[in-house]
Amino acid sequence: MIIKKKDSDYIRRTISICVGKGSVNHNSREFNAKNTDPERTPLNTEYCNEKIKDVYHELFDDALQRYNQKQKRADRKIENYYEKIRSGKQEKTFHEIIIQVGNCDNMNAKSPDGELAERILDEYYQDFQKRNSYLKVFSAHLHMDEATPHLHIDFVPFTTKSKRGLDTRVSLKQALANQGFIGNSKHETEWSLWVESEKEALSKVMERYGVEWEQKGTHEKHLSVYDYEKKMRSEEVEKLTAESEKLNLKVEELTEKAEALMQFNSDISEITEDFYETDEFKLPEPPPLMTAKVYKSKFVEPLFRKLLDLAKSAVRKCFELQTQLNSIKLWGKADKVNAGQILAENRTLTEQNEKLNREVQNYKLLRKIFGDEQIDSLVVKAKETERASRQARYRKPNQRKER
Repeated sequence: MIIKKKDSDYIRRTISICVGKGSVNHNSREFNAKNTDPERTPLNTEYCNEKIKDVYHELFDDALQRYNQKQKRADRKIENYYEKIRSGKQEKTFHEIIIQVGNCDNMNAKSPDGELAERILDEYYQDFQKRNSYLKVFSAHLHMDEATPHLHIDFVPFTTKSKRGLDTRVSLKQALANQGFIGNSKHETEWSLWVESEKEALSKVMERYGVEWEQKGTHEKHLSVYDYEKKMRSEEVEKLTAESEKLNLKVEELTEKAEALMQFNSDISEITEDFYETDEFKLPEPPPLMTAKVYKSKFVEPLFRKLLDLAKSAVRKCFELQTQLNSIKLWGKADKVNAGQILAENRTLTEQNEKLNREVQNYKLLRKIFGDEQIDSLVVKAKETERASRQARYRKPNQRKER
């Protein structure tokens, strides 16, 4: 039932959408943590709870088969795509978000306001998959057995028609881009734009229940009953995780730009494969309690320098190959000109040779018919006539000069 109120009757509540740890067993209550109330666990709602490996088979098996069929080398084939992603460091196997309205003071799970939060979150979830067609939801739970009602959504981000690797593959950046979220700065990444969009969607549901979105610009209280120090540590981990997401998105973006350059030649393709298969070009997971600043200086900046060197090497290689190609084309043109001249000369010589062969054949035929003695006599007379003719031509110019 939707509550309709006058503007003056609206209550104001904050919205929290943060990155979860992805503990599916905890979300499905395979075990109960200290901050849960087992007596209220039956009030939780399980929307879906598929095995992630089954989801990977559903999403990627066909693409994996197409990819392996194209590989000429056995070591390039991928036996298990889930294990490849799980053991790699470029993409996560899945992502989790935790959505919450208000906090444990104004939306306590045991209060009527908590029940209101439950209805809001339930309606919000109903259209989540429809809004996010490139985020395959495999686990979703609404918890009412903790201090504040909240929603866990676990999903596998994927993209289709990819030009590298599998044509359908895991990619958070591309999945969000496919849904229209294009990052343009470190403060406006695909992730941050998408989260803001989901908050807007949730706020519209809240309005239908007489709740206005209170935007404070700060993170509200978490739903757990952990003490203050653990709460602050959790927020630091969330901040670091979000920073890691941004860095991974940036690395993926740089990777795709590098690959565009590396399509020119098979040598460049080898560089691309090294880039994806070597741990040297992958960001490690943030160590526990490490600050974002230390993580950036220790891991991110060195990786970016390597990426820059790789990009420079690719550009230089492309330039060298293009220069060689242009030289080959010029040589080819020169060879065509020389070949044309040689063919023309060869044709002339061939014609002359054929003419000489015919004359020799005729000469042999005359000797056979008239005999060698008569032919030799004719040849002598012809030579004397020719000599006399040359002498006569020589005398005429001299006689003109004497006159």
